[in-house]
Amino acid sequence: MSGENDLIKLYSGRILALAADIPYLERLEDPDATVKKRSPLCGSTVTVDIKVRDGQISAFGQDVKACALGQASASVVGDAIIGASRAQVEAARDQLAAMLKTGGPAPDAPFDGLEVLMPARDYKNRHASILLVLDAAAEAMAQAEQANCA
Repeated sequence: MSGENDLIKLYSGRILALAADIPYLERLEDPDATVKKRSPLCGSTVTVDIKVRDGQISAFGQDVKACALGQASASVVGDAIIGASRAQVEAARDQLAAMLKTGGPAPDAPFDGLEVLMPARDYKNRHASILLVLDAAAEAMAQAEQANCA
C-alpha cells in the first residue's frame, strides 16, 4: 500500500493543475525550428516550435502527448520560456536532469517552477518524460542558431 500512497503524493494537486493548464499548445505556423522528442520507455512525445529573435525565444508552440508529469513540466516551461536564451534553456535542462537524477537543486529562474517535480526523483521511469520539453527546446534553439548562421 505504501507504493500506492507514494504515487498519490507524486501526483499532487499542483502537478495535476499544471498538467491541465499547459500554455502555448498551438503549433507555430512559420517556426524557425521544430523538434519532436519521444521517450522510448513510456511513449511520451513532445513537439516544440520556436521563433528566435536576438538570441531569445520570441514565440513558442508545443504539442504534448505525455503523462501528467511530462505535461506539468511542459506547463512550467511554457510559462517561463519566452525571452529565454539558448544558454538558459540548456542550463535549465541540465539542472532539471541533475535535480531528478542526482538530487541537485531546482533549476534557476525563470525555470525554478520545475521544483514542483522534485518528488519524481524516485521514479526513474518518469524522468525522460519530464525532460522532453527542455530537450526539444534546447535542440530547437541550436537548430535555429545554425539556420541563422548558414
